[in-house]
Amino acid sequence: MNFSSLDFFRRFRNDIPQQFAVIGLGRFGKAVCKTLHSQGYEVLAADKDQTRVDQIVAEHLASHCIQLDSTNPLALKEAGILEFETVIVAIGNYLEESIITTLNVKEGGVKRVVAKASSEIHGTLLKKVGADWVVYPEAESGCALARALTQRGILERFELDPDHSIVEIEVPEEFNGKTLLELNLRRRYGVSVLAVSRDGKFAINPDPNVKLETGSAIVVIGANKDIQKLPTVDHAR
Repeated sequence: MNFSSLDFFRRFRNDIPQQFAVIGLGRFGKAVCKTLHSQGYEVLAADKDQTRVDQIVAEHLASHCIQLDSTNPLALKEAGILEFETVIVAIGNYLEESIITTLNVKEGGVKRVVAKASSEIHGTLLKKVGADWVVYPEAESGCALARALTQRGILERFELDPDHSIVEIEVPEEFNGKTLLELNLRRRYGVSVLAVSRDGKFAINPDPNVKLETGSAIVVIGANKDIQKLPTVDHAR
């Protein structure tokens, strides 16, 4: 995720709906349904494949589940999908179907449309037909995997832009028992500490005299090239 997503969330966060419609029940759409439904939201799931619909019903992953052709505006209207404020178009591998569905729900008056894209070109087309937010789950998963394999010790990452990030990292052995004042990470590595995490709780703007301990974590902000210079935890030891 990067700052290009924040405009969507600024408009979204003060008016979080209690109902969502998810169109496309592949692995991504199924995961979205499962997560939203488990958190207590009402979810209407839809797919043109009856087998996928039956799977959602059998696993109780949505409040309602229907089979329909989302490229047909009348089918969307009759199903009540156009009455939802937020619709997730989780169709990624069939570009024409994805684009037409996104166009249909947006032209049908849906306030917020989130659409899955399989490529940059696909994403550009989705934005042109009205998608409010485009996500690239395969690309994001691939990047996360590459970082996990090459940047040990990083627990979470929020990308500010291609060159800067906020990351949560495990406290390495080199930092154990030392205070933030002693470490002076801004001078030594060019990063600033935003928080210290211990026992699952964050201390924001931590006291510079607090001692770090292995097994805990710190949250830092800085350039990716500087973050990569930080010592890491080697779990292979």
